[in-house]
Amino acid sequence: MALLATTTIAFKTINTQIRSRSFLPAQRHLPLSSPPPSSSFFRIVSVKAMELEQKDPMVIDENGVLKKGIAEFYDESSAIWEDIWGDHMHHGFYPPDSTISLSDHRAAQIRMIEQALRFASIPLAEDERKWPKKIVDVGCGIGGSSRYLSEKFGATAIGITLSPIQAQRANALAAAQGLANKVSFQVADALDQPFPDGQFDLVWSMESGEHMPDKAKFVSELARVAAPGATIIIVTWCHRDLGPDEESLKPWEEKHLKKICDAFYLPAWCSTADYVKLLESLSLQDIKSEDWSPYVAPFWPAVIRSALSWKGLTSLLRSGLKTIKGALAMPLMIEGFKKDLIKFAIITCRKPE
Repeated sequence: MALLATTTIAFKTINTQIRSRSFLPAQRHLPLSSPPPSSSFFRIVSVKAMELEQKDPMVIDENGVLKKGIAEFYDESSAIWEDIWGDHMHHGFYPPDSTISLSDHRAAQIRMIEQALRFASIPLAEDERKWPKKIVDVGCGIGGSSRYLSEKFGATAIGITLSPIQAQRANALAAAQGLANKVSFQVADALDQPFPDGQFDLVWSMESGEHMPDKAKFVSELARVAAPGATIIIVTWCHRDLGPDEESLKPWEEKHLKKICDAFYLPAWCSTADYVKLLESLSLQDIKSEDWSPYVAPFWPAVIRSALSWKGLTSLLRSGLKTIKGALAMPLMIEGFKKDLIKFAIITCRKPE
């Protein structure tokens, strides 16, 4: 019954805040294209959430549920995301002071890929001989990055995901785009990748690191499958770096992140500095990191708008408890960014020759 009240309050709160624009960052935005749903629709969503909670009470615990929860979360939600947002399941990159329309959000996701390549100093045009030839996409979603990178560089790409639904859909999209001979996808664990050592000259992880319960093992596997001289790109959610006199986050910060973890099937968070230390421990070179939080600020308000559209809400009703819980946690992400608790980080490095 708790979720019934939570769902009703949360959707009404989101609706009120969207009306008042209290979630919006400094960038200029176009107005909403459709009116917010009525209160009767929120009651329907709440009842559906209560029914699903009775059928599927699974929560994250320490007994191996996390991996299953991640797979089922994306089994449920990927089709909804693709229908509304397309095949790139990650943040967009928005230049400061940009005017943002709905059509620009998908373009912003492509900009995210391009900006990540630039930050990592991947040659984009001047010398094709230095382009990556073999790419692994760790936590590939439905394969948007893999297909884009394969077409851009003429490379072969392999994507791995915990979700069988995602892998199946990613392969179908590759075939439909004439890329089946260049790009493939399979179900595999990022912490135990089914590849020999030194296979790939570009190791790509776009917003999958936050799902990894063992960050040291995650980074170690990225380095293991990287060929000598390969570039590793990690784009991920982090918590803020700790101050010199801090041993941990503040209690309210831990509590806030725990709510997000429970909704999105995430383990404990780490900081960008933690990632850098892990990469240094593996003797990787040219390690760089940067906080891109200002460049992704419009993303979550836009996702909330799409969830509050009639199409978004009816899709949520047809999905499942995990997707609804994820939708209810979206304001927590915005609040975390606003309070400088959550950071959208890029970390890149190179494996020694």
